Amino acid sequence: EITYGLERLAMYLQNIENIWELKWNKKLTYGDIWLSFEKANCEFNFKASDPSSLKKLFTIYESEANNLIQNKLPSPALDFVLKCSHTFNLLEARGVISVTERTATISRIRLLAKQVAEGWLQEREEMGFPLL
Repeated sequence: EITYGLERLAMYLQNIENIWELKWNKKLTYGDIWLSFEKANCEFNFKASDPSSLKKLFTIYESEANNLIQNKLPSPALDFVLKCSHTFNLLEARGVISVTERTATISRIRLLAKQVAEGWLQEREEMGFPLL
């Protein structure tokens, strides 16, 4: 969100309405650098990704997040919760999740996120909240 805000500010300052026209430097635009990357990722997200593999990855990421939570390692667990969320979004983009499965999967991701937050809070508390 911060990056998005900075991009919007830069667009305002450069008086443009299309992100791809944003001047990166004197010769290149944001589109020159990132448009092909964005198109390739869209191709993967909506057409080329393998739903079966994505479901396996989700299971692996969820399992790893749970293991890290149990081992009181909330920071690395967060990485795997984010991977779960991203993989879920890819599955959604492919249209392979039913309404019921969607609700259940979102609940599982939320539970993991809650457990990570609780673990992080406990860790900070045990340290005496050093940043306060």
